Amino acid sequence: MSVAYWCILVAAALPYLLTTIAKAGAPGYSNRNPRAWIAKQSENYRVQRANAAHLNAFEAFAPFAAGVLMAQAAGVDPTLVMRLSLAFVAFRVLHGIFYLADQPPLRSLSWAGGIACVAWLMVAAAMRVA
Repeated sequence: MSVAYWCILVAAALPYLLTTIAKAGAPGYSNRNPRAWIAKQSENYRVQRANAAHLNAFEAFAPFAAGVLMAQAAGVDPTLVMRLSLAFVAFRVLHGIFYLADQPPLRSLSWAGGIACVAWLMVAAAMRVA
């Protein structure tokens, strides 16, 4: 089960990596008011995409962490939990890459793959305790 916990850590760190990319994407970044700086980057699509990927990574984190913890608490097969956790992290890394590369169809597919992993973890947990 430790691999799944490491995946939670990686998924928790991913938004911070993406926000670092966003803030490094244009000159003049000031930590005094970072949200206002991001808002002023309307012409810098790379910064905007990195910021959007950062926000989406935060949105995806809580359900993933809950899914892993639910599956672990319910006694779901640890190999399945590990595989789904690794797949989720891979999908989320790809999601960030595709967001930065402005590849909406691939970004959406990677998002769907990640959410499918989360759903599978939660359904497996629910079925195990049913």
